[in-house]
Amino acid sequence: MGQRLSGGRSCLDVPGRLLPQPPPPPPPVRRKLALLFAMLCIWLYMFLYSCAGSCTAAPGLLLLGSGSRAAQAQPALVTAPNETSPKVPFRAPPANSLAAGKDKTVVSGSQEEQSPEAPDSPSPISSFFSGSGSKQLPQAIIIGVKKGGTRALLEFLRVHPDVRAVGAEPHFFDRSYHKGLAWYRDLMPRTLEGQITMEKTPSYFVTREAPARISAMSKDTKLIVVVRDPVTRAISDYTQTLSKRPDIPSFESLTFRNRSAGLIDTSWSAIQIGLYAKHLEPWLRHFPLGQMLFVSGERLVSDPAGELRRVQDFLGLKRIITDKHFYFNQTKGFPCLKKAEGSGKPHCLGKTKGRAHPAIAREVLRQLRDFYRPFNRKFYQMTGRDFGWD
Repeated sequence: MGQRLSGGRSCLDVPGRLLPQPPPPPPPVRRKLALLFAMLCIWLYMFLYSCAGSCTAAPGLLLLGSGSRAAQAQPALVTAPNETSPKVPFRAPPANSLAAGKDKTVVSGSQEEQSPEAPDSPSPISSFFSGSGSKQLPQAIIIGVKKGGTRALLEFLRVHPDVRAVGAEPHFFDRSYHKGLAWYRDLMPRTLEGQITMEKTPSYFVTREAPARISAMSKDTKLIVVVRDPVTRAISDYTQTLSKRPDIPSFESLTFRNRSAGLIDTSWSAIQIGLYAKHLEPWLRHFPLGQMLFVSGERLVSDPAGELRRVQDFLGLKRIITDKHFYFNQTKGFPCLKKAEGSGKPHCLGKTKGRAHPAIAREVLRQLRDFYRPFNRKFYQMTGRDFGWD
């Protein structure tokens, strides 16, 4: 057999210390503890990630991020309409607002204190827990006008990666102003550095208190007004109401206060909203013209990329939205997005857009155009742009 060594032992009998031996297997308890610890770490990571959106609002995590809320709190102030304090939150009782074409008095209760604003620049730790930026007050607002194309503009803008916008209309500066800026900010989507927060509420343009209120929030807010031929806009407004209330009177009967005398009823909201020059005046008392952009509702349909180019320049955004993002839907008579936000599928506006208008007598249309003509011309002068409605 094998070669014999001294002492009469074979090589197979060499002590274990002369040959390498595999390490003994770890005890089963140690392996189970290691596996349990790894699973606990994974579960903790997933829990923090899933609750990131809500954890940042908890006082405990605010202490981690940038000091306690109480330590940073400033006394709540109430800002008068003519004062400006973009960095200090306030609540003021809403005054009369123009809604549905008629003055409606909004009664508010006693002024309430408002929680101080969160820090403008969250710390790295709080940003880590939030996972997706922070909520900011809007830097740009689409303030009008109803049935002018505001929804289309917002949907087109949301294609841009640097635009984050609220989908629903907040109606803060006309209906919910008494709830305060903290409530308003909480409606906003989270944004990262370099992104713009936006919202759109078309009724702001015809709300008399809105200019002062937005200016008090921030004088640097950029304002976008989508305007459309006031005659066509009035018919579109009536068509929308008709779809909800088929029993309403005819367009002609609502248009005139005295049909035989040709006296237009300016108390009807569908007519009143189209007095753009009248509604623009209070805005120009609080914002310079260069801080407002007037978008043509007609060109938003015929040349959406061209109008979006102007909007992107106005907002200081890179020109990302171009012709390649649109196609024209012959059935609806509107441009549609080839790819909507967060989707690779084509997207057209809902069925409420592009409704067929009822037939209106030519004489009624002529009288309406005569009525709006002086207001249109004044609006052209005020904005420095001829929209070609006459």
